[in-house]
Amino acid sequence: MNRPIAAIFDIDGTIFRDSLLLKHMEKCVSYDDYLYIAATLYTKYIADKDVLDIDFVAKKVIEKESKKLYRYTRDRIKWHKEQGHQIIFISGSPDFLVSKMAEKLGADIWYATNYLQLDSKYTGEVIPMWDSASKLQVLKNLFIDFEKSYAYGDTTGDFTMLQSVGFPTAINPNKKLLDKIIQEKLDCKIIIERKDVIYKLDEVNHGIY
Repeated sequence: MNRPIAAIFDIDGTIFRDSLLLKHMEKCVSYDDYLYIAATLYTKYIADKDVLDIDFVAKKVIEKESKKLYRYTRDRIKWHKEQGHQIIFISGSPDFLVSKMAEKLGADIWYATNYLQLDSKYTGEVIPMWDSASKLQVLKNLFIDFEKSYAYGDTTGDFTMLQSVGFPTAINPNKKLLDKIIQEKLDCKIIIERKDVIYKLDEVNHGIY
């Protein structure tokens, strides 16, 4: 059986212009039940919260924020669908947010940080998906043609993902990711999008600082 070609996308800072986790936190704090909750670590914040309450706010966040997408990656998702490629999301954001964004954008498969539940409440424990090691484990289990597949990311947590495919693209990469790409001599397309202007850099070895 031939392995399918896939397009693998990070979400925060790659497709979505912000952080789903932070937007969800921001929205929750605006509700009365959460007014006195300090904006500290998200996992501490989510602990002992009712799953249905969090899910309600998550839906509101996706309804509002899913329109704030980078034009480049939005168009690439459309193009990949037209080519018949699998659309895969791998994100460090919470599973209850990523699942809704994946449904909204028509992803075939998605992976995210799993926020554990007990008795319809969040425990505050997570199985992370924001680091390279976690994403590498997902990649090992994907049945795709890596040499013909694509990946898109913006931070060093996405480097393993970019390194694993034949056609990697860094979207608005932070300096650490750009340095890593140059250091490892990865043949990676660099895309910078600012205020709906898209810049493509073919030679990353010239550097951007």
